[in-house]
Amino acid sequence: MTTDPQRFEILLVPEHVKDRTGAPGPDRPLRSAVVEATGETGVSGYPRYVGQGMEADIDPATRTVEKLLVDGSELDPGLTALVAPQSPA
Repeated sequence: MTTDPQRFEILLVPEHVKDRTGAPGPDRPLRSAVVEATGETGVSGYPRYVGQGMEADIDPATRTVEKLLVDGSELDPGLTALVAPQSPA
């Protein structure tokens, strides 16, 4: 049994959107998707998550998106992906 989160919400925000700490903030997402673990490991070596047009390799310990495809294409320059764990459905 894995202790890794089985679901994440990915928020795509403009890179220039910042919160008070200077980090990108999720207050103005351009798109979001809930992705679920596939049980596979992606090319980055991290678990693969898919859903709602997004396919991501996410480091569950740091919540870092290591690889992301949106509708089959790489993330556009100027966008940042943020992740948050989701409760089981």
